[in-house]
Amino acid sequence: MFKRVKNKYLRFFVIAIYSLIIFICAVQLNFLGLFGYSPTKQDIIMPSLNVASEVYTADSVLIGRYFEEDRDPVPYDSISKNIIDALIATEDVRFYKHQGVDFIGLFSSAVSTLKGDRRGASTITQQLAKNLYRTRYTQAQGLLGRIPGVKIIITKFKEWMTAAKLESKYSKDEILTMYLNTVSFGNNAYGIKSAAVRYFDKLPNALTVPEAAVLVGMLKGTTLYNPIRNPEKSLERRNVVLSQMQKEGFITAAEMASFAKQPLNLHANTQETGGNNDSYLRTAVERWLEKWAEENNINIYTAGLKIYTTIDSRMQEIAVAAADEHMRDLQRRLDNTWGSELPWRDKSGAVIPNFLEDRVRKLPIYAELMKKYQNEDSVFRELNRPKKMTVFTWDGEKEKELSTMDSLKHYLTMLNTGMMAMNPNTGAIKVWVGGINHKHYKFDHVNQAKRQAGSTFKPFVYITALEQGMSPCDTYDDIPVRIDFVNKKGEKEVWEPKNADWNFSHRSMSLRWAMARSLNTITTQVTRDVGWDKVVEMAHRLGIGSHLESVPSVGLGSNDVTVYEMVKAYAVFMNEGKTIDPILVSKIYDSEGKLIASFEPKQKQVVTPENAWLMSYMLRGTIEEPRGTSQALWEWDLFKNNNQIGGKTGTSSDYVDGWYMGVTKDLIAGVWVGCDEQSIHFKNSASGEGSKTALPIYGKFMEELYKHPNLGVTMGPFPDPKVKITKNYTCHSVYYEESTTVDSTDTVEEPMGELDSETLPNLPEISENEF
Repeated sequence: MFKRVKNKYLRFFVIAIYSLIIFICAVQLNFLGLFGYSPTKQDIIMPSLNVASEVYTADSVLIGRYFEEDRDPVPYDSISKNIIDALIATEDVRFYKHQGVDFIGLFSSAVSTLKGDRRGASTITQQLAKNLYRTRYTQAQGLLGRIPGVKIIITKFKEWMTAAKLESKYSKDEILTMYLNTVSFGNNAYGIKSAAVRYFDKLPNALTVPEAAVLVGMLKGTTLYNPIRNPEKSLERRNVVLSQMQKEGFITAAEMASFAKQPLNLHANTQETGGNNDSYLRTAVERWLEKWAEENNINIYTAGLKIYTTIDSRMQEIAVAAADEHMRDLQRRLDNTWGSELPWRDKSGAVIPNFLEDRVRKLPIYAELMKKYQNEDSVFRELNRPKKMTVFTWDGEKEKELSTMDSLKHYLTMLNTGMMAMNPNTGAIKVWVGGINHKHYKFDHVNQAKRQAGSTFKPFVYITALEQGMSPCDTYDDIPVRIDFVNKKGEKEVWEPKNADWNFSHRSMSLRWAMARSLNTITTQVTRDVGWDKVVEMAHRLGIGSHLESVPSVGLGSNDVTVYEMVKAYAVFMNEGKTIDPILVSKIYDSEGKLIASFEPKQKQVVTPENAWLMSYMLRGTIEEPRGTSQALWEWDLFKNNNQIGGKTGTSSDYVDGWYMGVTKDLIAGVWVGCDEQSIHFKNSASGEGSKTALPIYGKFMEELYKHPNLGVTMGPFPDPKVKITKNYTCHSVYYEESTTVDSTDTVEEPMGELDSETLPNLPEISENEF
């Protein structure tokens, strides 16, 4: 065929054209796997991006993002013209004159390179092709890509073809927008919005000329010209960009001179979006969505979802402030309690030998040092060597001269807390405080930490009694109790629980008054009469998912549970006897704004509405009955407008755990306080019982919350029963003050051999600078 073309030069030209067509087809089809992947027409029409998903509160406050690449695309009109000008001046001055490949620029680049001035010739569109389709990644290379020199030729050719396809499909403005939304700016910031927020804490439409020049300057080298890591190099590169902008007429010489004198003026936002407690919430939402994401084959880190939680940011802020204020004071009290004494003690009060040494052996740094020194004596010499490190304190992060062992002691002796609040009728979780500081304590104390419930478990005994036909006015005597039972090893045991003050009034008391006083003797008798197996069964029906040992002490809270479980269980009493699954996420929208999921709680009737109402009435008794254990709440302004609150304090053995569960007509809240290391705790009830540790956080929270009725939690009485109450609940007992002046508390008295308190605690995660 080619021989028919008589003109030699024309024949060579035709052969070249045919060869080019064949080569293009071979590259496009990846003939014999020689050339690797090339973007298809569908890829060009619908380029895919890994877009970060965003997490919002119910009142639309952004609290976090999930991402593999922190990217949040923005439209063209949301990008400052300063960014566009700086980009074109620096990266592709002929952008509006070529169709994806700038052959004039390519020729100019080749000439400059031959003269020793090496310049790049890739257009913005070619760079977009590279970013979108990863053309230079190994996965995009074929067999010929393994040949040095050939690889770059094929890769460049594919980028030219892809750039031409992009130019034929999209406008120049769309190409600029896609480029700025895909390019990396270092520090895991992908796209202009993430970069603007990360480095200047502003949106991209508000960037000034110098700020735009800093970000565009980074494109030549995100590490070398990173303004955080290398501010001097970044400043130098910024001024080069400003010079290019002047050269191309985007700014005047006077403006150039003025801008070049300015400092970088960074407002770096390198922390996680939101505060430390929001980090607990983001992690909880992440776990909450795991099953949904798997079932729907959705990657929340790349799908660009908008995830709306049930959390109210204003209520969350009030809760965090209340917890922080009280925990600061509690920590000071705990430190003063032990002074210079070692605080880690066994059940007899003796110091636990080798306590810190045993715990440091579980840390990665110990393994690293053992690998290095091969000798434990040398390892511990290194671990005891003081050095500068930054540690968390209630006065902010402080730089101190500490050894690793000192740092470990510091973190293990810090009190922690967990708090959750939920609407009992909708299941919407409104508050989630997972701990005192997520950066230093990753473990979530709402739904991960399991701790002895103490007397907050007692209402499960009394609801069991009500379900078996008893009434709040049935009476028991506050007398010494002896329980003979067979333990799980088949051995006979005797348990004789005492009230926390070691006194017995020897008087007849109604169930309501006994629960209000949190008397161990009467709770134990009721547990015996209804059956401790039935108490365990009831707790599970109400929503306790943790394993519960069926032992005589179960009613005194000898088992470990989470704050999450306790809030769910207490909600039954205010929800007409129906258990309700707590909801943390309400709605999810896709990247196009389409609603793809909404979540409604499942409800199930587990106790009768009558007995549920009677239990809410009995919980009010801790406020209304003489010497009720919730009466410390009178310290706060909570009881105007006929407001009613019910609740239950709880304290585990040796004041290890302090609890408070509070119920109102609008909200169920649970608070736990204690050290992650259970052998460190207060010495006595004056500081360590739940009414001193957990209850004040609830009191502070509710007092402030009631000042903002627009948040949906208002003062007022409990709702009237919606069913006929057939049982007697108006108890006409004659009360008198016992001769003792010691208040009854609610500490668990453990039956010997039945409770295992040797569960390993969760060590705090200590960052590298804390060693």
